[in-house]
Amino acid sequence: MKFAIIKERKNPPDRRVVFSPEKLLEVKDKYPEASFKIEHSDIRVFSDEAYKNLGFEVSENVSDCEVMLGVKEVPIEALIPNKKYFFFSHTIKKQPYNRALLQAILKKNIELYDHETIIKENGARLIGFGRYAGIVGAYNGFRAWGLKQNSWSLPKAETLPDQKALIKELQDIKLPNIKILLTGSGKVANGAQEMLDAMNITSVSVHDYLNTSFNKPVYCKIDVLDYNKRKDGQVINNKDFYNHPEDYVSDFMRFAKVTDYFIAGHFYGDGSPYLYTREDAKSKDFNIKLVADVSCDIDGPVATTIRPSTIANPIYGYHAETEREIDFMNDEAIVVMAVDNLPCELPKDASEGFGELFLQHVIPAFFNNDKDGVLERAKITENGQLTPRFKYLQDYIDGKE
Repeated sequence: MKFAIIKERKNPPDRRVVFSPEKLLEVKDKYPEASFKIEHSDIRVFSDEAYKNLGFEVSENVSDCEVMLGVKEVPIEALIPNKKYFFFSHTIKKQPYNRALLQAILKKNIELYDHETIIKENGARLIGFGRYAGIVGAYNGFRAWGLKQNSWSLPKAETLPDQKALIKELQDIKLPNIKILLTGSGKVANGAQEMLDAMNITSVSVHDYLNTSFNKPVYCKIDVLDYNKRKDGQVINNKDFYNHPEDYVSDFMRFAKVTDYFIAGHFYGDGSPYLYTREDAKSKDFNIKLVADVSCDIDGPVATTIRPSTIANPIYGYHAETEREIDFMNDEAIVVMAVDNLPCELPKDASEGFGELFLQHVIPAFFNNDKDGVLERAKITENGQLTPRFKYLQDYIDGKE
C-alpha cells in the first residue's frame, strides 16, 4: 500500500499535515509493508528536507500512490482519478459551496474518506483537530480581553511555536476577578480547559458560580443539562437531551447574568435550543462582555456570532440593540472572537496530535482487513456512487437542495 502526503492547495494556505516526519517514521516502523511519498510543499510546517532527512521520498508527482492523505479540501483540478482520498471535504452537511467538489469526486471515481466521518460504532469522532481549536480559542479570547480593556498585549497565537509558548504568555498576565464560562465536554472544551488550568484559574461548581462572588478569577465548565432544561421539569440524562432536543428549552440565561467571558466549546446538534437569542442579548441581565466562539455556528445558538472571523482579523464587536457588527472597541460592543480555523494557528502541535490519532485509529484498518469497520463507516463514495450510509447526499449532488 503506497500512501502520499499531499500538498495543501486551499487558500488561505494551511500549514498543517496529517503526519509529521517523526510520526511518519513511526508508522513506517510499525507497518513496514506501507510506503510513503511526500508531495513537495513550500508552505507545510515541516520542510521537505525534514522528511528527506528521515529517508522519505519527496516529489512533485505522487500519482503512483494509492491513498492520498491531506487536511483541507483538494481543488477539483488537482484531484487524481481512481484514488482514495482523505481530507475534510465539508460536504456531509450539504454545504452548497462544495457541491461541485463532491460531484467531481464521483465523476473521477474517487473513494472519499472524510476525516469527520472517521467514527466509532457509536458515532463518536476518532480523529480531529478539536483539542487545538480549544487551546487557541481560549488563548485568543484572553488576547481579545486585553485589547478591549487595554490591560495587556498578547502576541497572536500564529506567531508562537507551540502550546507551551501560549501558556507562558498567559501565565504572565494578571487577570481581574472575572467569571469565565466554558461549555462542552469533548475535545474542544477539554483543550480550552487545559489553558484555564495552566493559568491556575480556580474551577468552581455550577452552584458556586451562580451564587457566589469571588475575589479571584474563576471558571465553570458546564454540559448540556446545565444550560438546558426539560419543558416538563423532569431531569433525565444527556442521552434524553440528544434524542429529544425538542422537549428542552434553554436555561443559559442564569449563566449569562454572572459571566464575563464565555468560551463556547460545545457541539450544537440540529433541533437543540439556542443557548441565547438576539433578544436575550438585549436583556439588562445579559452580562457577557466577551465571547470566544470556538464552535462557530453562524447566526445560530450563540446569537452574537453573526459571521466567522479570520486569523488576520480575529475580533469584531456585536451591538445587541441593533443586532449588527460594530467596532469591538466601542463601549456598547460585546466582543466576539469567532475564527473558524483556529488549529491553523498552531500547525506544528496540531499536526503532531492529529498524526497520533490517525496512526492509532486509521492506519491499522488498512492492514487488518478493517476489522473494526473504521474505513467502511468513513467511506462516502465508491465506484462513482455514494455509499449506502451517505445516500442522503444524493439530492444535494443532484442540485435539488
